[in-house]
Amino acid sequence: MHPEISQKGTMKKMNKPDLLKRKLRGNTEGQVTIDYLIGITIFIVALFFIFQYAAGLFTPFQSNSDEITLVADRIATTITEKEISAGNINTPNLVDENKASDYFYLLDNFYENEAKDLGIRGQYHRYELNVTLQNSTEMLYMAGKPLPLSGNIGQTKRIVLVEDSDTGETETAILSIRVW
Repeated sequence: MHPEISQKGTMKKMNKPDLLKRKLRGNTEGQVTIDYLIGITIFIVALFFIFQYAAGLFTPFQSNSDEITLVADRIATTITEKEISAGNINTPNLVDENKASDYFYLLDNFYENEAKDLGIRGQYHRYELNVTLQNSTEMLYMAGKPLPLSGNIGQTKRIVLVEDSDTGETETAILSIRVW
Protein backbone atom coordinates (compact mmCIF):
# COMPACT_ATOMS: atom_id res chain seq x y z
CA MET A 1 0.00 0.00 0.00
CA HIS A 2 1.15 3.51 -0.77
CA PRO A 3 2.52 5.37 2.33
CA GLU A 4 0.53 8.58 1.74
CA ILE A 5 -2.77 6.72 1.88
CA SER A 6 -3.80 5.61 5.33
CA GLN A 7 -5.49 2.36 6.00
CA LYS A 8 -8.83 4.11 6.11
CA GLY A 9 -8.44 5.26 2.54
CA THR A 10 -7.98 8.94 3.28
CA MET A 11 -5.03 10.94 2.12
CA LYS A 12 -2.53 12.23 4.64
CA LYS A 13 -1.63 15.86 4.45
CA MET A 14 1.59 16.22 2.44
CA ASN A 15 4.05 18.95 3.23
CA LYS A 16 5.51 20.95 0.39
CA PRO A 17 9.28 20.79 0.33
CA ASP A 18 10.98 24.04 1.27
CA LEU A 19 13.42 24.44 -1.57
CA LEU A 20 15.30 27.33 0.07
CA LYS A 21 16.06 25.45 3.28
CA ARG A 22 16.71 22.11 1.67
CA LYS A 23 20.24 20.83 2.12
CA LEU A 24 22.12 19.59 -0.84
CA ARG A 25 22.50 15.88 -0.78
CA GLY A 26 26.01 14.51 -0.90
CA ASN A 27 27.01 12.65 -4.02
CA THR A 28 29.31 9.69 -3.55
CA GLU A 29 29.91 9.27 -7.28
CA GLY A 30 32.33 12.22 -7.66
CA GLN A 31 32.01 15.67 -9.17
CA VAL A 32 31.54 14.73 -12.78
CA THR A 33 31.26 18.28 -14.15
CA ILE A 34 34.41 19.50 -12.41
CA ASP A 35 36.31 16.34 -13.34
CA TYR A 36 35.33 16.83 -16.97
CA LEU A 37 36.33 20.50 -16.89
CA ILE A 38 39.73 19.72 -15.35
CA GLY A 39 40.34 16.92 -17.84
CA ILE A 40 39.49 19.08 -20.85
CA THR A 41 41.68 21.91 -19.51
CA ILE A 42 44.67 19.60 -19.08
CA PHE A 43 44.11 18.18 -22.57
CA ILE A 44 43.96 21.64 -24.18
CA VAL A 45 47.09 22.82 -22.35
CA ALA A 46 48.95 19.66 -23.40
CA LEU A 47 47.79 20.11 -27.00
CA PHE A 48 48.98 23.74 -26.94
CA PHE A 49 52.47 22.71 -25.79
CA ILE A 50 52.65 19.98 -28.44
CA PHE A 51 51.85 22.49 -31.19
CA GLN A 52 54.37 24.97 -29.81
CA TYR A 53 57.07 22.30 -29.74
CA ALA A 54 56.19 20.84 -33.15
CA ALA A 55 56.36 24.25 -34.84
CA GLY A 56 60.00 24.54 -33.77
CA LEU A 57 60.85 21.14 -35.23
CA PHE A 58 60.05 22.25 -38.77
CA THR A 59 61.89 25.57 -38.63
CA PRO A 60 65.48 24.90 -39.72
CA PHE A 61 66.73 28.34 -38.76
CA GLN A 62 65.18 30.00 -35.79
CA SER A 63 65.92 33.45 -34.53
CA ASN A 64 65.59 34.40 -30.90
CA SER A 65 65.66 38.04 -31.86
CA ASP A 66 63.07 40.03 -33.75
CA GLU A 67 65.81 42.43 -34.81
CA ILE A 68 67.60 39.93 -37.04
CA THR A 69 64.35 38.70 -38.55
CA LEU A 70 63.33 42.29 -39.35
CA VAL A 71 66.70 42.93 -40.98
CA ALA A 72 66.26 39.79 -43.11
CA ASP A 73 62.75 40.88 -44.11
CA ARG A 74 63.95 44.38 -45.07
CA ILE A 75 66.77 42.93 -47.18
CA ALA A 76 64.35 40.50 -48.87
CA THR A 77 62.08 43.41 -49.77
CA THR A 78 65.00 45.46 -51.12
CA ILE A 79 66.39 42.64 -53.23
CA THR A 80 63.03 41.47 -54.57
CA GLU A 81 61.47 44.85 -55.32
CA LYS A 82 64.51 46.91 -56.35
CA GLU A 83 67.57 44.87 -57.24
CA ILE A 84 66.17 41.96 -59.27
CA SER A 85 62.62 43.09 -60.04
CA ALA A 86 61.34 42.69 -63.58
CA GLY A 87 59.85 46.17 -63.30
CA ASN A 88 56.19 45.19 -63.65
CA ILE A 89 54.41 47.02 -60.84
CA ASN A 90 51.21 45.00 -61.41
CA THR A 91 52.96 41.71 -60.60
CA PRO A 92 54.75 41.84 -57.25
CA ASN A 93 57.64 39.41 -56.70
CA LEU A 94 58.25 39.08 -60.45
CA VAL A 95 62.00 38.61 -60.88
CA ASP A 96 64.01 39.11 -64.07
CA GLU A 97 66.37 36.15 -64.55
CA ASN A 98 69.14 38.32 -66.11
CA LYS A 99 68.99 40.83 -63.23
CA ALA A 100 69.03 37.96 -60.74
CA SER A 101 72.10 36.47 -62.39
CA ASP A 102 73.88 39.85 -62.35
CA TYR A 103 72.91 40.53 -58.74
CA PHE A 104 74.12 37.15 -57.49
CA TYR A 105 77.40 37.74 -59.36
CA LEU A 106 77.80 41.12 -57.63
CA LEU A 107 76.92 39.67 -54.24
CA ASP A 108 79.45 36.87 -54.66
CA ASN A 109 82.35 38.95 -56.04
CA PHE A 110 81.76 42.34 -54.37
CA TYR A 111 80.20 41.21 -51.10
CA GLU A 112 81.39 44.09 -48.90
CA ASN A 113 80.10 46.77 -51.30
CA GLU A 114 76.71 45.07 -51.64
CA ALA A 115 76.49 44.56 -47.85
CA LYS A 116 77.16 48.26 -47.36
CA ASP A 117 74.53 49.17 -49.97
CA LEU A 118 71.99 46.94 -48.21
CA GLY A 119 72.73 48.67 -44.90
CA ILE A 120 74.02 45.68 -42.95
CA ARG A 121 77.37 47.31 -42.28
CA GLY A 122 77.02 49.96 -39.63
CA GLN A 123 79.04 51.61 -36.92
CA TYR A 124 77.55 49.46 -34.14
CA HIS A 125 76.23 46.39 -35.93
CA ARG A 126 77.71 44.16 -38.57
CA TYR A 127 75.53 41.47 -40.12
CA GLU A 128 76.43 38.70 -42.52
CA LEU A 129 74.20 37.61 -45.37
CA ASN A 130 73.39 34.50 -47.41
CA VAL A 131 70.95 34.63 -50.34
CA THR A 132 69.65 31.64 -52.31
CA LEU A 133 67.21 31.29 -55.18
CA GLN A 134 65.90 27.80 -55.87
CA ASN A 135 63.09 26.29 -57.87
CA SER A 136 61.36 22.99 -57.11
CA THR A 137 64.19 20.85 -58.48
CA GLU A 138 67.50 22.70 -58.12
CA MET A 139 69.40 25.60 -56.64
CA LEU A 140 69.45 28.37 -59.25
CA TYR A 141 71.74 30.84 -57.47
CA MET A 142 73.53 31.12 -54.15
CA ALA A 143 75.67 34.02 -52.94
CA GLY A 144 77.01 35.58 -49.78
CA LYS A 145 78.78 34.13 -46.79
CA PRO A 146 78.47 30.43 -45.94
CA LEU A 147 75.98 29.68 -43.17
CA PRO A 148 77.39 29.28 -39.67
CA LEU A 149 76.96 25.93 -37.93
CA SER A 150 75.25 27.52 -34.95
CA GLY A 151 74.03 30.88 -33.79
CA ASN A 152 71.10 33.21 -34.09
CA ILE A 153 70.00 33.26 -37.75
CA GLY A 154 67.12 35.35 -39.06
CA GLN A 155 65.50 34.00 -42.20
CA THR A 156 62.90 35.29 -44.63
CA LYS A 157 61.58 33.34 -47.60
CA ARG A 158 59.68 34.78 -50.53
CA ILE A 159 57.93 32.95 -53.30
CA VAL A 160 58.84 34.69 -56.54
CA LEU A 161 58.20 34.26 -60.24
CA VAL A 162 61.41 34.11 -62.24
CA GLU A 163 60.83 35.46 -65.75
CA ASP A 164 63.04 34.54 -68.65
CA SER A 165 63.40 37.89 -70.44
CA ASP A 166 64.02 36.23 -73.82
CA THR A 167 60.99 33.93 -73.93
CA GLY A 168 58.73 35.58 -71.35
CA GLU A 169 58.15 32.24 -69.58
CA THR A 170 57.97 32.22 -65.80
CA GLU A 171 58.69 29.62 -63.15
CA THR A 172 58.06 29.66 -59.42
CA ALA A 173 61.07 29.84 -57.13
CA ILE A 174 61.87 30.56 -53.49
CA LEU A 175 64.17 33.41 -52.54
CA SER A 176 65.73 32.77 -49.11
CA ILE A 177 67.49 35.52 -47.19
CA ARG A 178 69.47 34.53 -44.10
CA VAL A 179 71.08 37.11 -41.82
CA TRP A 180 73.24 36.57 -38.74
